[in-house]
Amino acid sequence: MRKPWCRPALSILLSAVGVAGGWAAPSAPAELTIVILEGEEGVNVLKKKTAVRPVVEVRDRNKAPVAGATVVFLLPQYGPGGTFLDGGKMMSVTTDASGRAAASAIQPSGTGAFKINVTASFQGQTASAAISQANMAAAAAGGVSATTIGIIAGVAAAAAVGIGVGLAGGKKESAAPADTAPRATIGVGSGPVFGPPR
Repeated sequence: MRKPWCRPALSILLSAVGVAGGWAAPSAPAELTIVILEGEEGVNVLKKKTAVRPVVEVRDRNKAPVAGATVVFLLPQYGPGGTFLDGGKMMSVTTDASGRAAASAIQPSGTGAFKINVTASFQGQTASAAISQANMAAAAAGGVSATTIGIIAGVAAAAAVGIGVGLAGGKKESAAPADTAPRATIGVGSGPVFGPPR
């Protein structure tokens, strides 16, 4: 005679094996996505008080624009970044008929790379993205991307550490002979510069 607890126990066991064996139903595609249209790798110039305005488009699972979605742009609380025209670090915008939302002009502050966090919500669905930008004290000749600024900042920091270590060691380096051929150095935004060896 079959015991009454066998059937529920068997169904629980099969459910557990199904989940462990990967029999679970495939997950649904993301309901919302944020596409960055403008502002990625933007370089803001403190001296000129200019900044690259971020613009995004919100799309549904069929990649169609979503009108009426709420988009929040959030600037970093500390370090390089800036404020929106109202002086705040956060701005909320509703997407237009084409699913697009643009933040107001940013007043940049601090030098260096940073990210603008973006979130979108519509009828209980959410999505998030980040826009990489950088602030410079003055414009560089030929234009420099936010990634390049981050690399330059990293190299400068490493060089400063190296100089500190060299000074702490107390060793003096001998000067190079005067008849050594000149070496080329490369500066940001300019071509090679030739001069006497260092």
